[in-house]
Parts: sequence; C-alpha cells; structure tokens
Amino acid sequence: MEGLPKQMLATLVGCNYAGTPHELRGCINDVLAMRDTLVARLGFAPGDIAVLTDDDRSAAVLPTGANIKRALADMVARAAPGDVLFFHYSGHGTLVPHSHGHDARQLDEAIVPCDFNLTTDVDFRQLVDLVPQGATFTMVSDSCHSGGLIDQEKEQIGPAAVTDLADGATATTRAVRGRFLPYATVVGHLSGSSGVDASHHVADHLLALFGADASAKFRHHDTPTPSPDGGILLSGCQTDETSADVAADGGKACGAFSSAVQAVLAAHPAPLSNREVVSRARELLREQGFEQHPCLYCSDANVDAPFLCQQEEPAAIPAL
Repeated sequence: MEGLPKQMLATLVGCNYAGTPHELRGCINDVLAMRDTLVARLGFAPGDIAVLTDDDRSAAVLPTGANIKRALADMVARAAPGDVLFFHYSGHGTLVPHSHGHDARQLDEAIVPCDFNLTTDVDFRQLVDLVPQGATFTMVSDSCHSGGLIDQEKEQIGPAAVTDLADGATATTRAVRGRFLPYATVVGHLSGSSGVDASHHVADHLLALFGADASAKFRHHDTPTPSPDGGILLSGCQTDETSADVAADGGKACGAFSSAVQAVLAAHPAPLSNREVVSRARELLREQGFEQHPCLYCSDANVDAPFLCQQEEPAAIPAL
C-alpha cells in the first residue's frame, strides 16, 4: 500500500570451510561486519537479516547450496514493489564449463557453498527475474571470478575500465589467499561422493548428489531475453581475476573487497551511488596494491541510484 515504508531484507552468507584443505579466514568476519553496517548505517532491522555461516556445524541453517537458494527465494517471495533486497556472499568462487560441450573456452561463474553444491550465474538470473518490478536486488560477492554472477546483467564497470597500477602503488605484504577453487578441485571433491567416477563434468556429480537442489544451469531451463530489472551486482573482481582473503595482521581477517566497501561507506556518511561504491573500492584496492578490480553490473537506471537506496538524513530544524 502506498505510504507504507519499504521493506529492507538481507541474506548474508560466509563460508570459511574450516578444517578442509580449502579453508579461508575472513569470510565470516565479512558478513558479520556487513550485518552491523546494515543495522547501524543503512536502517535494516536485525530481524530482517538472515545470516548463514559454516563456523558451527551444529547450526540449524548451514550455507549449503540448497539452504542459500531457499533463503534467497524466501526473501524474494516476501518482496513487494519498492522493497530493498540485499545478498552478501563471502567465500570461494569457481568457473564451470557452460555445457557438456568440449569448448572449454566458454566458462561461467559460480559460488561454492559449504557442501560444494554450486550456485551459478543462471540461478541468480532466475532469482532476479522473480523480483517485483520497482524492487531492487543488490548482490555483493567477495569471491573469485565473481564478475558476471548475474547471467546477462549489463556490465557498467568492468574489464573495459581496468588500468594498470599507478606509480607509487605498492603490492600488499599481508598474507593473502585467493578465494578460488579450480574446476578440477571441485570435480575431484564431488566425485569422491557422487559415485559417478567416469565423468569429468561437474553437472553429472551435482545432479547425482543433489538432484532437484542442483543448479538450474545443469537441468533443463529456458533462458529468456532479460529486460531492464532490479538486479545489481557489485563483484569483488573481474571474471578472470581472483579476490583476496587477507589474514589477520594486527586485526581481523577479512576479504579485501569487503573491507574496501566497509572503508568506503565509513568514509562517506552521505549516500553513495552504486557506481561510486565500486569506483571508490577499486581505487582503494589499487592504493593498497591488490591486483583485483571490482565490477558493477546493473541496468542503466541503477548505475547512479543510491547504494541500497540510502536516503539523505533530513536537515535539522533550527530552534526558534
């Protein structure tokens, strides 16, 4: 109903993969910091923020592929025109062949939930297509190869805008690890449980293990021509790059991109546009010596829209 305040809903996912060969350090810290920012700075209600992390294996809701998609689907199902939806993911990313074909040059983006049930660019495309007109779905993905994670979304800041490190920028000396799992590693991990020993394509293993909970990319699905929508992706890097997981150095471990976004928001109390958040994060990472280039994918209408629909604080009325 017109006049009612819009809903602000969020799903935050952090996967550290503790105790595995793929362990990361800063992903859970990223989403907990973002939760605090959403509440303190951006006006989200704590009860409207779902947090899925893998730090407690007894947790009721772990960030498995099915649970992540279910949480996102529930968030979208609650949405109405004018609502603000937000998804932050920190964890591993990977690239998968587009199909069972032999053209290995065509690779698509995916995130790697704690159970390796990949959530792909097609899943995010289908999710965005369900967002009511007039609502927005903003996604921050601090993972490797995250550029293009919403299939067919328009690139606004991306590889065409990349420049070399300026003179004076120095490479970071902190311990970093890429948030990337090679395709062969993903297939090897899944093949140990799927029983499909002869296949080298991830689709066969995911379908055998997860059935209907596997990504729509690996099942029959229609790919409609996208129209202007409310999907907004701020990616930690380009499709061909890795995102850094930074070990603690006198502070908390974190993702380089997540930390940059936090720093940008903290330094600029006034609302920033999606373009400004990505551009300023790019510049900060360049100054810090990180070789990754955050990107922005969205419709033309959302490039200069305020990040998460921030509003100017009303001016104080002077006392008489």
